[in-house]
Amino acid sequence: MSENENTELREQVRARYAQAATAVTTGTRNADLLVEETSVSSCCSSTSATEGSNEAADDSCCAPTKRSFGAGLYDEATAAGLPLEAVEASLGCGNPTAVAELHEGERVLDLGSGGGIDVLLSACRVGPTGFAYGVDMTDEMLALAEKNKIEAGAENVEFLKGTIEDIPLSDGSVDVVISNCVINLSTDKPAVLAEMFRVLAPGGRIGVSDVVAEDRLTPEERADRGSYVGCIAGALSKTEYLDGLAKAGFTGASVEFTHEAADGMHAAIIRATKPTN
Repeated sequence: MSENENTELREQVRARYAQAATAVTTGTRNADLLVEETSVSSCCSSTSATEGSNEAADDSCCAPTKRSFGAGLYDEATAAGLPLEAVEASLGCGNPTAVAELHEGERVLDLGSGGGIDVLLSACRVGPTGFAYGVDMTDEMLALAEKNKIEAGAENVEFLKGTIEDIPLSDGSVDVVISNCVINLSTDKPAVLAEMFRVLAPGGRIGVSDVVAEDRLTPEERADRGSYVGCIAGALSKTEYLDGLAKAGFTGASVEFTHEAADGMHAAIIRATKPTN
């Protein structure tokens, strides 16, 4: 993929999530289903391709009719007390705060933090002695997250502008890295995995929700099932994920499929640990 193609895809992602943030803050999106009629496949598309079909131009990894992505993955007890707009803006494919099993006093980083739901949940779980960072490249999402932070009264939270390929934190500054259906959107996944490893303290861990392809699917077949912006075409295969984590230096890596996003494509839980030496 050329540099121009990388730049174009990143701008498509940025624009799509800026649009989603604006829709939430202006009340122009269905708050429960995050439905927005669009011809562009996205992580909040309202349409779904026929099961097993390659006709996926309007499909998405977050088709709300399946209640498999977005706000529907957070039960009422989990979302209780959070600002409504933080919940509405969720576009992910899992609940990484539960996946990571956060503990009191830990420092947590959420990659592609969007409206801030996973950062705010993390801040609650790690308590006043812990801290939660969120990194996002979209100004509109950052503004929404700051608004939600104030409404939630969260003092152990900071949102930072940056990309997940170049995280604006120092080496070894966090204990846990989480992410929710974002890594598949990066055009430089080795850089993301390397940055995750860098910012983790020795013994730190990742707990990520992402879309992952079965090994049988080629990159071309993944692209047939949905767009890059729709969290499908850019997804790594299970083996590619495991190999990438190992190359970055992680140990104990695992990829666990949870539910199907498209034929041969799954929402998945990814875990790994940074060695202590």
